[in-house]
Amino acid sequence: MVYMKAITITDRQSIAEARRNLPSLIREAESGNAVELTRRGEPVAVLISCRVFERLATSHRSFDDAYRAFSDSVGLAEMELDPGELFGHLRDTVPGRDVRL
Repeated sequence: MVYMKAITITDRQSIAEARRNLPSLIREAESGNAVELTRRGEPVAVLISCRVFERLATSHRSFDDAYRAFSDSVGLAEMELDPGELFGHLRDTVPGRDVRL
């Protein structure tokens, strides 16, 4: 199972500032921090390390594809499982409280 760490932007700089501070921004990105670059206060790009980019760019199977492969590998279709029979007792049948709107 693949779990991906969320990217946290740790710094925000204008493009003009980034030009002056490029070496330090690259070191920051290499250490795993993301830097947001702005133009007139609006975000336009994010500077990240190659390692983070490769992780994000790697294609992963969708849930649907992974589930289909699992289902085929264990023969779920042949088991003829009834979801109502398996999970019907898990749902609360008591109606909720009355709400005045």
